[in-house]
Amino acid sequence: MTDSDLASRIAEVAADPVAVPAQTQAMVINRIIDNAAVSAASVGDHLVSGVRAQARAHRTTPGATIFGIDGTFSPEWAAFANGVAVHHLELNDAVGADQPTHPGGVIPALVAVGQHTGLRGVDLIRGIATAYEIQVRLTTADSTVDHGALLGTSVAAGLGTMLRLPSPTIRAAIEHAVHLTGVRHTPAYAGKLAVDAVDRAMRGGDAPPPSALEQIDGVALPDIGEPKQAILASYPRQHSAHCHGQVAIDLALRLHHRVGRVSDIESVVLHTGHDTHVQLGSGADDPDKFDPDAPREVLSRSLMYLFAVALEDGQWHHERSYTCERAHRPETVALWRSISTVETAGVQACTVRAVITLRSGEVIVDELAVAHAHPAGAHPFTRNDYVAKFALLTDGVIDRREQQRFLDVAVCLSELRRGALGMLNPLVDRRILDDAPTTYGIYR
Repeated sequence: MTDSDLASRIAEVAADPVAVPAQTQAMVINRIIDNAAVSAASVGDHLVSGVRAQARAHRTTPGATIFGIDGTFSPEWAAFANGVAVHHLELNDAVGADQPTHPGGVIPALVAVGQHTGLRGVDLIRGIATAYEIQVRLTTADSTVDHGALLGTSVAAGLGTMLRLPSPTIRAAIEHAVHLTGVRHTPAYAGKLAVDAVDRAMRGGDAPPPSALEQIDGVALPDIGEPKQAILASYPRQHSAHCHGQVAIDLALRLHHRVGRVSDIESVVLHTGHDTHVQLGSGADDPDKFDPDAPREVLSRSLMYLFAVALEDGQWHHERSYTCERAHRPETVALWRSISTVETAGVQACTVRAVITLRSGEVIVDELAVAHAHPAGAHPFTRNDYVAKFALLTDGVIDRREQQRFLDVAVCLSELRRGALGMLNPLVDRRILDDAPTTYGIYR
Protein backbone atom coordinates (compact mmCIF):
# COMPACT_ATOMS: atom_id res chain seq x y z
CA MET A 1 0.00 0.00 0.00
CA THR A 2 1.47 3.37 -1.03
CA ASP A 3 1.44 6.41 1.23
CA SER A 4 -1.41 8.02 -0.76
CA ASP A 5 -3.41 4.77 -0.70
CA LEU A 6 -2.99 4.54 3.07
CA ALA A 7 -4.09 8.15 3.57
CA SER A 8 -7.15 7.51 1.41
CA ARG A 9 -7.99 4.32 3.28
CA ILE A 10 -7.72 6.04 6.65
CA ALA A 11 -9.94 8.84 5.34
CA GLU A 12 -12.56 6.30 4.26
CA VAL A 13 -12.54 4.70 7.69
CA ALA A 14 -12.88 8.13 9.32
CA ALA A 15 -15.81 9.08 7.06
CA ASP A 16 -17.62 5.80 7.76
CA PRO A 17 -20.80 6.62 9.77
CA VAL A 18 -20.79 3.21 11.51
CA ALA A 19 -22.34 3.24 14.98
CA VAL A 20 -20.00 3.25 18.00
CA PRO A 21 -20.44 0.08 20.13
CA ALA A 22 -21.52 0.49 23.74
CA GLN A 23 -18.21 -0.93 25.03
CA THR A 24 -16.27 1.61 23.01
CA GLN A 25 -18.47 4.45 24.22
CA ALA A 26 -17.93 3.39 27.83
CA MET A 27 -14.17 3.20 27.33
CA VAL A 28 -14.07 6.66 25.73
CA ILE A 29 -15.70 8.02 28.89
CA ASN A 30 -13.20 6.11 31.03
CA ARG A 31 -10.28 7.68 29.20
CA ILE A 32 -11.74 11.18 29.47
CA ILE A 33 -11.92 10.62 33.24
CA ASP A 34 -8.37 9.22 33.20
CA ASN A 35 -7.00 12.22 31.30
CA ALA A 36 -8.61 14.58 33.80
CA ALA A 37 -7.05 12.63 36.66
CA VAL A 38 -3.50 12.76 35.34
CA SER A 39 -3.91 16.41 34.32
CA ALA A 40 -4.85 17.29 37.89
CA ALA A 41 -1.74 15.53 39.19
CA SER A 42 0.54 17.59 36.93
CA VAL A 43 -1.23 20.95 37.14
CA GLY A 44 1.39 22.58 39.40
CA ASP A 45 4.44 21.42 37.45
CA HIS A 46 6.69 24.11 35.99
CA LEU A 47 6.50 22.81 32.42
CA VAL A 48 2.72 22.40 32.54
CA SER A 49 2.32 25.85 34.09
CA GLY A 50 4.50 27.42 31.40
CA VAL A 51 2.52 25.94 28.51
CA ARG A 52 -0.72 26.85 30.25
CA ALA A 53 0.48 30.46 30.48
CA GLN A 54 1.27 30.44 26.75
CA ALA A 55 -2.20 29.15 25.92
CA ARG A 56 -3.93 31.64 28.23
CA ALA A 57 -2.58 34.47 26.08
CA HIS A 58 -4.79 33.28 23.22
CA ARG A 59 -8.30 34.06 24.45
CA THR A 60 -11.12 33.78 21.95
CA THR A 61 -14.85 33.19 21.70
CA PRO A 62 -16.32 30.63 21.42
CA GLY A 63 -12.98 28.88 22.00
CA ALA A 64 -12.01 25.87 24.12
CA THR A 65 -11.20 25.37 27.78
CA ILE A 66 -7.78 24.94 29.35
CA PHE A 67 -7.74 22.29 32.05
CA GLY A 68 -8.64 23.62 35.46
CA ILE A 69 -9.25 27.29 34.68
CA ASP A 70 -12.12 29.53 33.58
CA GLY A 71 -12.36 31.12 30.14
CA THR A 72 -12.17 30.04 26.52
CA PHE A 73 -9.09 30.04 24.36
CA SER A 74 -7.89 29.26 20.85
CA PRO A 75 -8.57 25.53 20.33
CA GLU A 76 -5.12 24.60 19.03
CA TRP A 77 -3.48 26.25 22.04
CA ALA A 78 -5.93 24.62 24.45
CA ALA A 79 -5.16 21.28 22.78
CA PHE A 80 -1.44 21.86 23.28
CA ALA A 81 -1.68 22.93 26.94
CA ASN A 82 -4.03 20.10 27.85
CA GLY A 83 -1.96 17.58 25.91
CA VAL A 84 1.16 18.51 27.89
CA ALA A 85 -0.76 18.15 31.16
CA VAL A 86 -2.02 14.70 30.13
CA HIS A 87 1.35 13.31 29.08
CA HIS A 88 3.75 14.92 31.52
CA LEU A 89 3.72 12.49 34.45
CA GLU A 90 3.60 9.32 32.30
CA LEU A 91 0.32 8.25 33.85
CA ASN A 92 -1.89 8.31 30.76
CA ASP A 93 -2.85 5.22 28.79
CA ALA A 94 -0.74 3.02 26.56
CA VAL A 95 -0.91 0.35 23.89
CA GLY A 96 1.65 -1.82 22.14
CA ALA A 97 4.70 -3.60 23.42
CA ASP A 98 7.73 -3.15 21.17
CA GLN A 99 6.89 0.45 20.14
CA PRO A 100 4.33 1.64 22.70
CA THR A 101 2.18 4.69 22.15
CA HIS A 102 -0.19 6.71 24.29
CA PRO A 103 -3.45 7.07 22.37
CA GLY A 104 -5.08 9.16 25.09
CA GLY A 105 -3.01 11.98 23.64
CA VAL A 106 -5.64 12.35 20.91
CA ILE A 107 -8.35 13.41 23.36
CA PRO A 108 -7.26 17.00 24.19
CA ALA A 109 -7.31 18.12 20.54
CA LEU A 110 -10.72 16.55 19.87
CA VAL A 111 -12.28 17.99 23.02
CA ALA A 112 -10.88 21.44 22.20
CA VAL A 113 -12.25 21.46 18.66
CA GLY A 114 -15.55 20.00 19.84
CA GLN A 115 -15.90 22.79 22.39
CA HIS A 116 -14.92 25.51 19.92
CA THR A 117 -17.34 24.30 17.24
CA GLY A 118 -20.23 23.62 19.63
CA LEU A 119 -20.56 19.91 18.91
CA ARG A 120 -22.53 17.31 20.86
CA GLY A 121 -21.24 14.61 23.17
CA VAL A 122 -22.04 11.89 20.64
CA ASP A 123 -19.93 13.69 18.04
CA LEU A 124 -16.97 13.73 20.43
CA ILE A 125 -17.40 10.02 21.19
CA ARG A 126 -17.37 9.18 17.46
CA GLY A 127 -14.27 11.28 16.89
CA ILE A 128 -12.33 9.78 19.79
CA ALA A 129 -13.31 6.25 18.73
CA THR A 130 -11.89 6.90 15.25
CA ALA A 131 -8.71 8.54 16.55
CA TYR A 132 -8.01 5.61 18.86
CA GLU A 133 -8.77 3.15 16.07
CA ILE A 134 -6.21 4.74 13.75
CA GLN A 135 -3.57 5.30 16.43
CA VAL A 136 -3.73 1.75 17.75
CA ARG A 137 -3.72 0.16 14.31
CA LEU A 138 -0.86 2.30 13.00
CA THR A 139 1.18 1.64 16.12
CA THR A 140 0.74 -2.12 15.98
CA ALA A 141 1.78 -2.22 12.30
CA ASP A 142 5.38 -2.61 11.14
CA SER A 143 6.56 0.97 11.48
CA THR A 144 9.63 3.03 12.36
CA VAL A 145 7.63 6.26 12.55
CA ASP A 146 7.65 7.99 15.93
CA HIS A 147 4.34 7.63 17.79
CA GLY A 148 4.10 11.42 18.14
CA ALA A 149 4.02 11.75 14.37
CA LEU A 150 1.43 8.98 14.11
CA LEU A 151 -0.73 10.82 16.61
CA GLY A 152 -1.07 13.76 14.22
CA THR A 153 -2.57 11.41 11.64
CA SER A 154 -4.93 9.92 14.21
CA VAL A 155 -6.13 13.32 15.46
CA ALA A 156 -6.76 14.49 11.90
CA ALA A 157 -8.81 11.35 11.22
CA GLY A 158 -10.75 11.72 14.47
CA LEU A 159 -11.50 15.38 13.76
CA GLY A 160 -12.72 14.38 10.31
CA THR A 161 -15.17 11.94 11.88
CA MET A 162 -16.28 14.38 14.55
CA LEU A 163 -16.84 17.24 12.09
CA ARG A 164 -18.48 14.89 9.55
CA LEU A 165 -16.07 15.96 6.80
CA PRO A 166 -16.12 14.22 3.41
CA SER A 167 -13.46 11.63 2.70
CA PRO A 168 -11.40 13.82 0.28
CA THR A 169 -11.16 16.59 2.88
CA ILE A 170 -10.14 14.12 5.57
CA ARG A 171 -7.48 12.71 3.27
CA ALA A 172 -6.10 16.20 2.66
CA ALA A 173 -6.12 16.84 6.41
CA ILE A 174 -4.19 13.61 7.02
CA GLU A 175 -1.64 14.55 4.37
CA HIS A 176 -1.21 17.99 5.95
CA ALA A 177 -0.88 16.44 9.40
CA VAL A 178 1.70 13.87 8.28
CA HIS A 179 3.70 16.61 6.57
CA LEU A 180 3.66 18.79 9.69
CA THR A 181 4.37 15.97 12.15
CA GLY A 182 6.56 13.80 9.94
CA VAL A 183 9.55 14.28 12.23
CA ARG A 184 9.68 13.53 15.94
CA HIS A 185 7.19 15.57 17.94
CA THR A 186 5.74 15.33 21.42
CA PRO A 187 2.17 14.01 21.36
CA ALA A 188 0.84 17.35 22.63
CA TYR A 189 2.48 19.35 19.86
CA ALA A 190 1.42 16.80 17.25
CA GLY A 191 -2.18 17.33 18.39
CA LYS A 192 -1.82 21.09 18.04
CA LEU A 193 -0.41 20.76 14.53
CA ALA A 194 -3.19 18.34 13.55
CA VAL A 195 -5.83 20.94 14.44
CA ASP A 196 -4.06 23.37 12.11
CA ALA A 197 -3.86 20.67 9.43
CA VAL A 198 -7.61 20.01 9.49
CA ASP A 199 -8.37 23.72 9.38
CA ARG A 200 -6.12 24.10 6.33
CA ALA A 201 -7.73 21.13 4.56
CA MET A 202 -11.23 22.51 5.22
CA ARG A 203 -10.13 25.70 3.46
CA GLY A 204 -9.08 23.72 0.40
CA GLY A 205 -5.33 23.90 0.89
CA ASP A 206 -3.24 21.48 -1.18
CA ALA A 207 -1.08 19.05 0.76
CA PRO A 208 2.30 17.51 -0.12
CA PRO A 209 2.53 13.72 -0.39
CA PRO A 210 2.57 12.17 3.12
CA SER A 211 5.99 10.53 2.77
CA ALA A 212 6.19 9.44 6.41
CA LEU A 213 3.38 6.96 5.76
CA GLU A 214 5.70 5.13 3.34
CA GLN A 215 7.51 3.81 6.42
CA ILE A 216 4.44 1.92 7.65
CA ASP A 217 3.71 -1.58 6.37
CA GLY A 218 0.98 -4.07 7.10
CA VAL A 219 -1.67 -1.72 8.48
CA ALA A 220 -4.85 -3.69 9.17
CA LEU A 221 -7.55 -1.02 9.04
CA PRO A 222 -11.18 -1.92 9.76
CA ASP A 223 -13.53 -2.60 6.89
CA ILE A 224 -16.23 -0.08 6.10
CA GLY A 225 -19.13 -0.83 8.43
CA GLU A 226 -16.90 -2.59 10.96
CA PRO A 227 -17.32 -1.20 14.50
CA LYS A 228 -14.38 0.76 15.92
CA GLN A 229 -13.17 -1.10 19.00
CA ALA A 230 -9.38 -0.72 19.02
CA ILE A 231 -9.57 1.46 22.14
CA LEU A 232 -10.36 -1.75 24.04
CA ALA A 233 -6.84 -3.02 23.31
CA SER A 234 -5.25 -0.09 25.14
CA TYR A 235 -4.95 0.22 28.91
CA PRO A 236 -4.44 2.89 31.58
CA ARG A 237 -1.11 3.23 33.30
CA GLN A 238 -1.54 2.50 36.98
CA HIS A 239 1.93 3.76 37.89
CA SER A 240 3.70 6.97 36.90
CA ALA A 241 6.51 5.48 34.84
CA HIS A 242 7.39 4.48 31.29
CA CYS A 243 4.87 1.93 30.02
CA HIS A 244 7.61 -0.71 29.79
CA GLY A 245 8.09 -0.23 33.53
CA GLN A 246 4.48 -1.02 34.51
CA VAL A 247 5.06 -4.78 34.58
CA ALA A 248 8.28 -4.45 36.60
CA ILE A 249 6.52 -2.33 39.24
CA ASP A 250 3.57 -4.72 39.47
CA LEU A 251 5.92 -7.70 39.79
CA ALA A 252 8.00 -5.98 42.48
CA LEU A 253 4.86 -5.12 44.45
CA ARG A 254 3.80 -8.75 44.26
CA LEU A 255 7.21 -9.86 45.55
CA HIS A 256 7.39 -7.32 48.38
CA HIS A 257 6.14 -9.56 51.19
CA ARG A 258 7.73 -12.68 49.74
CA VAL A 259 11.23 -11.22 49.80
CA GLY A 260 11.13 -9.64 53.25
CA ARG A 261 14.15 -7.49 54.08
CA VAL A 262 15.86 -6.08 50.99
CA SER A 263 19.16 -6.11 52.89
CA ASP A 264 19.04 -9.91 52.52
CA ILE A 265 19.24 -9.62 48.72
CA GLU A 266 22.54 -10.42 47.03
CA SER A 267 21.47 -9.70 43.44
CA VAL A 268 18.48 -9.35 41.14
CA VAL A 269 18.43 -10.24 37.46
CA LEU A 270 15.44 -9.10 35.42
CA HIS A 271 14.94 -11.10 32.22
CA THR A 272 12.95 -9.10 29.70
CA GLY A 273 12.45 -8.29 26.01
CA HIS A 274 14.89 -6.49 23.77
CA ASP A 275 13.34 -3.02 23.82
CA THR A 276 12.93 -2.92 27.58
CA HIS A 277 16.49 -4.18 28.09
CA VAL A 278 18.10 -1.57 25.83
CA GLN A 279 15.79 1.34 26.62
CA LEU A 280 15.12 0.98 30.35
CA GLY A 281 17.55 -1.70 31.44
CA SER A 282 21.27 -2.16 31.91
CA GLY A 283 21.48 -2.86 28.18
CA ALA A 284 21.23 0.90 27.65
CA ASP A 285 24.74 1.18 29.13
CA ASP A 286 23.64 4.44 30.75
CA PRO A 287 25.20 5.22 34.15
CA ASP A 288 22.47 7.79 34.82
CA LYS A 289 19.99 4.93 35.24
CA PHE A 290 21.85 4.07 38.46
CA ASP A 291 22.44 7.66 39.64
CA PRO A 292 20.43 8.97 42.64
CA ASP A 293 20.99 12.51 41.33
CA ALA A 294 19.35 11.73 37.97
CA PRO A 295 16.18 13.70 37.18
CA ARG A 296 12.75 12.13 37.37
CA GLU A 297 12.65 11.79 33.56
CA VAL A 298 15.61 9.40 33.78
CA LEU A 299 14.48 7.51 36.88
CA SER A 300 11.09 6.79 35.30
CA ARG A 301 13.01 5.05 32.51
CA SER A 302 15.30 3.03 34.75
CA LEU A 303 13.86 -0.46 35.19
CA MET A 304 16.36 -1.04 37.99
CA TYR A 305 15.16 1.99 39.97
CA LEU A 306 11.48 1.24 39.42
CA PHE A 307 11.88 -2.36 40.57
CA ALA A 308 14.04 -1.45 43.59
CA VAL A 309 11.72 1.21 45.02
CA ALA A 310 8.54 -0.81 44.43
CA LEU A 311 10.11 -3.94 45.96
CA GLU A 312 11.33 -2.08 49.03
CA ASP A 313 8.25 0.09 49.65
CA GLY A 314 5.49 -2.27 48.60
CA GLN A 315 3.74 0.67 46.96
CA TRP A 316 4.22 3.21 44.17
CA HIS A 317 3.35 6.90 44.30
CA HIS A 318 3.56 9.40 41.44
CA GLU A 319 5.40 11.94 43.63
CA ARG A 320 6.87 10.25 46.73
CA SER A 321 8.55 7.47 44.75
CA TYR A 322 10.64 10.05 42.88
CA THR A 323 11.71 12.49 45.59
CA CYS A 324 15.39 13.27 46.01
CA GLU A 325 15.30 11.86 49.53
CA ARG A 326 13.73 8.63 48.29
CA ALA A 327 16.31 8.13 45.55
CA HIS A 328 19.23 8.76 47.94
CA ARG A 329 18.21 6.27 50.64
CA PRO A 330 21.38 4.15 51.16
CA GLU A 331 19.63 0.77 51.29
CA THR A 332 17.72 1.66 48.12
CA VAL A 333 20.90 2.64 46.30
CA ALA A 334 22.55 -0.63 47.33
CA LEU A 335 19.59 -2.68 46.10
CA TRP A 336 19.23 -0.57 42.95
CA ARG A 337 22.85 -1.15 41.96
CA SER A 338 22.57 -4.88 42.55
CA ILE A 339 19.92 -5.16 39.82
CA SER A 340 20.69 -5.89 36.17
CA THR A 341 18.64 -6.83 33.12
CA VAL A 342 19.15 -9.56 30.56
CA GLU A 343 17.54 -9.75 27.14
CA THR A 344 15.44 -12.86 26.64
CA ALA A 345 14.69 -13.81 23.06
CA GLY A 346 11.14 -14.54 22.00
CA VAL A 347 9.27 -12.75 24.81
CA GLN A 348 7.15 -9.62 24.65
CA ALA A 349 9.04 -6.41 25.30
CA CYS A 350 7.27 -5.79 28.61
CA THR A 351 7.54 -9.30 30.08
CA VAL A 352 9.69 -9.43 33.21
CA ARG A 353 11.07 -12.54 34.91
CA ALA A 354 12.79 -11.71 38.19
CA VAL A 355 15.52 -13.95 39.60
CA ILE A 356 16.34 -12.78 43.13
CA THR A 357 19.31 -14.36 44.86
CA LEU A 358 19.42 -13.94 48.64
CA ARG A 359 22.59 -13.87 50.71
CA SER A 360 21.50 -17.20 52.20
CA GLY A 361 21.72 -18.76 48.74
CA GLU A 362 17.96 -19.05 48.32
CA VAL A 363 16.68 -18.06 44.88
CA ILE A 364 13.23 -16.52 44.39
CA VAL A 365 11.80 -16.52 40.86
CA ASP A 366 8.62 -14.88 39.59
CA GLU A 367 7.39 -13.69 36.23
CA LEU A 368 4.75 -11.33 34.85
CA ALA A 369 3.82 -10.92 31.19
CA VAL A 370 1.53 -7.88 31.22
CA ALA A 371 0.65 -5.12 33.65
CA HIS A 372 -2.22 -5.79 36.06
CA ALA A 373 -4.29 -2.98 34.47
CA HIS A 374 -3.86 -4.44 30.97
CA PRO A 375 -6.98 -6.02 29.41
CA ALA A 376 -5.25 -9.41 29.75
CA GLY A 377 -3.83 -8.58 33.17
CA ALA A 378 -4.75 -9.72 36.67
CA HIS A 379 -6.91 -6.66 37.40
CA PRO A 380 -8.12 -4.91 34.22
CA PHE A 381 -9.46 -1.46 35.01
CA THR A 382 -13.21 -1.04 35.40
CA ARG A 383 -15.15 2.24 35.67
CA ASN A 384 -14.75 2.08 39.45
CA ASP A 385 -10.95 1.90 39.07
CA TYR A 386 -10.91 4.95 36.79
CA VAL A 387 -13.04 6.87 39.28
CA ALA A 388 -10.77 5.78 42.16
CA LYS A 389 -7.69 6.93 40.25
CA PHE A 390 -9.45 10.24 39.56
CA ALA A 391 -10.30 10.67 43.25
CA LEU A 392 -6.72 9.89 44.29
CA LEU A 393 -5.02 12.25 41.85
CA THR A 394 -7.48 15.13 42.26
CA ASP A 395 -7.52 15.01 46.07
CA GLY A 396 -6.45 18.42 47.34
CA VAL A 397 -6.37 19.77 43.77
CA ILE A 398 -10.06 19.85 42.84
CA ASP A 399 -12.89 20.46 45.32
CA ARG A 400 -14.93 17.31 45.99
CA ARG A 401 -18.16 18.85 44.74
CA GLU A 402 -16.37 19.89 41.54
CA GLN A 403 -14.96 16.38 41.23
CA GLN A 404 -18.46 14.95 41.39
CA ARG A 405 -19.86 17.53 38.98
CA PHE A 406 -17.23 16.58 36.40
CA LEU A 407 -17.84 12.84 36.84
CA ASP A 408 -21.60 13.34 36.47
CA VAL A 409 -21.02 15.20 33.20
CA ALA A 410 -18.48 12.68 31.87
CA VAL A 411 -20.64 9.60 32.43
CA CYS A 412 -23.51 11.31 30.59
CA LEU A 413 -21.29 12.35 27.68
CA SER A 414 -23.56 10.86 25.03
CA GLU A 415 -26.42 13.03 26.26
CA LEU A 416 -24.59 16.38 26.08
CA ARG A 417 -26.22 18.77 23.64
CA ARG A 418 -24.56 21.24 21.32
CA GLY A 419 -22.42 23.76 23.14
CA ALA A 420 -22.25 21.75 26.39
CA LEU A 421 -18.78 20.19 25.99
CA GLY A 422 -17.26 23.06 27.97
CA MET A 423 -18.59 21.33 31.09
CA LEU A 424 -15.89 18.66 30.59
CA ASN A 425 -13.42 20.89 32.44
CA PRO A 426 -13.08 20.44 36.20
CA LEU A 427 -11.89 23.66 37.83
CA VAL A 428 -8.77 23.46 39.97
CA ASP A 429 -8.60 24.96 43.46
CA ARG A 430 -7.49 28.58 43.07
CA ARG A 431 -4.80 28.13 45.72
CA ILE A 432 -3.14 25.39 43.67
CA LEU A 433 -3.02 27.63 40.62
CA ASP A 434 -1.68 30.54 42.67
CA ASP A 435 1.14 28.33 43.97
CA ALA A 436 2.08 27.14 40.47
CA PRO A 437 5.24 28.66 38.95
CA THR A 438 4.72 32.00 37.17
CA THR A 439 6.30 32.35 33.74
CA TYR A 440 6.57 35.20 31.25
CA GLY A 441 7.36 35.19 27.55
CA ILE A 442 6.40 36.75 24.23
CA TYR A 443 2.72 35.85 24.55
CA ARG A 444 0.81 38.00 27.07
